[in-house]
Amino acid sequence: MKNTIIKDTIILTLITLVSGGLLGLVYQVTKEPIAQQEELAKQEAYQAVFEDADSFEVCVEEGDTEISQYLADNGFANQTVNEVMEAKDASGETIGYALNMTTSEGYGGDITFSMGVQLDGTLNGISILTINETAGLGMNATDESFKGQFSNKNVESFTVTKTGASADNEINAISGATITSDAITGGVNAGLCAFNYVKEGE
Repeated sequence: MKNTIIKDTIILTLITLVSGGLLGLVYQVTKEPIAQQEELAKQEAYQAVFEDADSFEVCVEEGDTEISQYLADNGFANQTVNEVMEAKDASGETIGYALNMTTSEGYGGDITFSMGVQLDGTLNGISILTINETAGLGMNATDESFKGQFSNKNVESFTVTKTGASADNEINAISGATITSDAITGGVNAGLCAFNYVKEGE
């Protein structure tokens, strides 16, 4: 009986070690392609929100504590600037900024998106990268009928309304998904705040 227990323990240990090794191998093999796909999706999103740009150059990297503190000081503790890129034209002149943002206030968790802002503060629009909201409700944030409301607007900040937008700074809430609407709008406002931070630092 004792030998059987020892034998089973050894077998289970070996299975665990082999399984762990295989999982580690799979992770190493897939890590780089996944990272490349994520980077490609991000670059495509930058181009989508800044069609006039010929190239993008990093000006704020992920983990920048100063811009994080600036957002927190301005009421955006639940929003994160993942990256800020200078959008440049064919001659190399800066024509605005493309920002990669994450808000943690979504109904289903984090929502990550990109947004493009011209030098005069005009928001070109947003492109959602990752979202896990309720199907048929919050997921409608990816529809042009919602995200298109941010396009070609020059305002200090946006507010969500349920009674019909009547001004440039008002965003119609998604029916049945006010939390998602507020989360994305708050994320965009945080992005505009980050844009001002970058502009002030020029």
